[in-house]
Amino acid sequence: MEQSRPDHYATLGLHRACSPAEIKSAFRILSKAHHPDVNGATAQAMARTQAINEAYRVLGDPARRAEYDAAREADDATTSARTPAPPIKQEILLALADFFRGTILTVEVRDPGHPDGYETYPLEVPPGTAPGTRFRIKRRAPFAHGVLEVRVKARPDRFFKPKGRDLRYDLTITARRAESGGTETLRGPDGTTLTATIPAKVKRGEILRLRGHGLPTARGGRGDLLVRVLYRPDVRFGRGTPDTAARRTVPPRRRLA
Repeated sequence: MEQSRPDHYATLGLHRACSPAEIKSAFRILSKAHHPDVNGATAQAMARTQAINEAYRVLGDPARRAEYDAAREADDATTSARTPAPPIKQEILLALADFFRGTILTVEVRDPGHPDGYETYPLEVPPGTAPGTRFRIKRRAPFAHGVLEVRVKARPDRFFKPKGRDLRYDLTITARRAESGGTETLRGPDGTTLTATIPAKVKRGEILRLRGHGLPTARGGRGDLLVRVLYRPDVRFGRGTPDTAARRTVPPRRRLA
């Protein structure tokens, strides 16, 4: 099993950007504090002193320090490449039409840790995709083990409002149509023409369910279209009060000669 490279900076209690003077000062302080003569010449003190001397031998020489730093950076890059990065999760709102006809998106990831600063990936949303579907995109080097997870959601528009796998639609009709009933046509979310049957004396706010005309579902098929009926009652005006209007309908009595 490959042994990890010792961290000479940690041995001296220094950071990687330390100066040569800081290296020399740390070595003098630590070598005195951990000298075997001071610590009873124990095996632990001997090992600690040996590690301090080795750290100073490498970091105290500019050429050795540069070679050591390069090796450490290579080790860090290898470790990063082998360790899977946590997935990046993102949600995106799509127009309702995109779930029926499909669409192609360009996904851009801006990562300060990337040498070029950003990554771009194509994302194809097939026709018939259900809202809530998650797409997993594998990232490229230097994050080859990372994953971008994109979840698509439905964006309401001025006609249709998502409600789970169903869609809600407001249909405004005349008071005469509400009284007598009949049929009304409307354009569905996928662009097709639909027919809604209006029952006679329908109430305002009543929901008509058009089955199979909602959003695509994960198991195939579609939800329902919930049509809410709206109308304004007819209001008419006449002269006089209701009582006088009723009296006018009664014919006058004839006088007997």
